[in-house]
Amino acid sequence: MKNSFLLLFLLVGLVSSCVSSKKFKELAEKNKICSEELEKYKRSSLDFESKFKDFKALYDVASADVITMKKDTTILGDKYRKLFYDFQALSAENIALENSFTKYKSLGAKETAALQKQLESKSIELQRKAEELLALDTELKSKQKLLEEREQRVNELEEMLSRQEGTLKALKDKVAAALIGFENQGLKVEQKNGKIYVSLEAKLLFKSGSILVEEEGKKALIKIGKALELEKELEIVVEGHTDAVKLSGNSFPRNNWELSVLRATAVTEIILANCAMSPKQIMAAGRGEFHPVDVNDNAKNRRIEIIISPNLDALFEIISQD
Repeated sequence: MKNSFLLLFLLVGLVSSCVSSKKFKELAEKNKICSEELEKYKRSSLDFESKFKDFKALYDVASADVITMKKDTTILGDKYRKLFYDFQALSAENIALENSFTKYKSLGAKETAALQKQLESKSIELQRKAEELLALDTELKSKQKLLEEREQRVNELEEMLSRQEGTLKALKDKVAAALIGFENQGLKVEQKNGKIYVSLEAKLLFKSGSILVEEEGKKALIKIGKALELEKELEIVVEGHTDAVKLSGNSFPRNNWELSVLRATAVTEIILANCAMSPKQIMAAGRGEFHPVDVNDNAKNRRIEIIISPNLDALFEIISQD
């Protein structure tokens, strides 16, 4: 009888060991995939931030150019008008001289020569003024044309940016409306830096140290997925964050890095499993404990952030026209 109990005990131990080893291998493979996705996300995130900064810089330069060109055009316009008035006055003076010359051409040779010289001098000056006026008119028209082109481009950028902001706000409102009822459970939706951030505290999604999403958390994630599934031009990043408290023991996950990556992956899998979103649009990444929102509040630092970025291709197409 004792031998039977001993044999049974050994069999249970062997089965438990096999299951634990198999689970460890599965989690290790998942961690490897998440690490690769994290690297992809980092590259994509850096590229997006760089493009967004380039766009803002180019937009600011274009706006400054328009302001400068408006000032230049105003100066040229004033100069043109003054030169035009001078030209008219000089033309009138020239006509008066011609009339005087006709009137006094019957006078002596000395007076006639003096009048002739004065008339020739005025004619030369009039010709120079006419040429200067023509050159200034050509420059003014060129500046006005360039100004119109720059203003049109800046207006296109402003319109596109305004439309992008409006679309982003509408999407933010749509996501917020889908999550009504979760506001007091550690969930927040906000729009900043040209993106939408959906922050979910870990208490809504996971038990302490766990990578399995709780039922109430699943409901929120499914609603988020449904709100975004028709938005094909978005890039979505799911970031896992932990507090700075080190994990105890040698169990899997071994540290906060692994915990944050695996939690992000678990959230991503639930979203994709319950909506028609393309997996190409979404990435899972782990940030560990290194991006806290409040160093004095670990509960807020333990969170999942879903970052929704718009497609800026149309904006960069306008910028690249230069």
